[in-house]
Amino acid sequence: MTAPITQDVLTLPRQTPAGMKPNLIGLTRPQLRKALIDAGTPDKQAKMREGQIWQWLYHWGVRDFAAMTNLSKDYRAFLEQTFDIRVPSIVTRQVSADGTRKYLLRIDGGHEVETVYIPEEGRGTLCISSQVGCTLTCSFCHTGTQKLVRNLTAAEIVGQVMVARDDLAEWSVPGQPKREERLISNVVLMGMGEPLYNFDNVRDAMQIVMDGEGISLSRRRITLSTSGIVPEIARTAEEIGCLLAISFHATTDAVRDRLVPVNKKWNIDTLLGALRDYPRLSNSERITFEYVMLKGVNDSDEDAKRLVKLIRGIPAKINLIPFNEWPGAPYQRSDWDRIEAFADIIFKAGYASPIRTPRGEDIMAACGQLKSATERGRKTAAQIAAETTDG
Repeated sequence: MTAPITQDVLTLPRQTPAGMKPNLIGLTRPQLRKALIDAGTPDKQAKMREGQIWQWLYHWGVRDFAAMTNLSKDYRAFLEQTFDIRVPSIVTRQVSADGTRKYLLRIDGGHEVETVYIPEEGRGTLCISSQVGCTLTCSFCHTGTQKLVRNLTAAEIVGQVMVARDDLAEWSVPGQPKREERLISNVVLMGMGEPLYNFDNVRDAMQIVMDGEGISLSRRRITLSTSGIVPEIARTAEEIGCLLAISFHATTDAVRDRLVPVNKKWNIDTLLGALRDYPRLSNSERITFEYVMLKGVNDSDEDAKRLVKLIRGIPAKINLIPFNEWPGAPYQRSDWDRIEAFADIIFKAGYASPIRTPRGEDIMAACGQLKSATERGRKTAAQIAAETTDG
């Protein structure tokens, strides 16, 4: 099988190290059943066992085979000897003054990724990562200053949701009524990495998250954010069907080439062509265009008018994101009156144009800032600025 190729590195599927038991977390239902059969579970029992184990893992959040009390003792012992239940471990947990929680999680191989929980009135959003580092080097994004290390496995992606549910005590308790309150009501793939450069693992993880007998989040409660990996957009509609957000950020190819370098491969016109089919293919209501507001770069009235013209005919809303400045950042946040004037032009053209409230700034949990505090070798402001110039 050919490994997916990113812009500058070959990312190989991670293999279970020798001597480590296979992990049941991250297996889709068909994969789980096959693993049980391959390990010796009779075919006639496998479907029932798959359903029982699935409920323990993803409805109750159980990590101990011995606690799976509707399985025989012998079968529990067999599972214990044969398989593992592994999720990422919390290295650090920070809580912002506004209630935002940022988790630094350790995964297999000792790598670290970040996950952020954002509580809001009537909803709670979990922002999860899909890669260790990122290959896209978007010049305004703090995560983009890291090199890509590897793709996350499906277990490591869904494991972020499970760890956050642990911390929030959100699992239902056996013998008690099902919990109706959802502290994690939405999942967004907006953390470290480009999800569509890790398509298969992201798809499998989201199928687990959406399964009605487990974590059970509707596909309309899941948003995948991409910088515009055009060949994978139709697959996302067909194989995941979640909502789509586009890191757009510019209205001309010259500026977007600088802010989002993958634009050099799939330019604005090519990207918009793929997006026009997405709502129909995925049965989604609309696409979200994310637009970070950078002072003097992409925030003029002319930019706002071009943006409206570009997306005409696409059911859409535009999320305006005040830039979250980070140490060494080569940009500044647009002035508030400039952001409001930009939003007003879009609103008057008939599009929703909410201005995102910056969250978790005191713990660097905001959009584009996910970067481990243990990661050394930060680039200097001069290095970053040099990389963001044209040429």
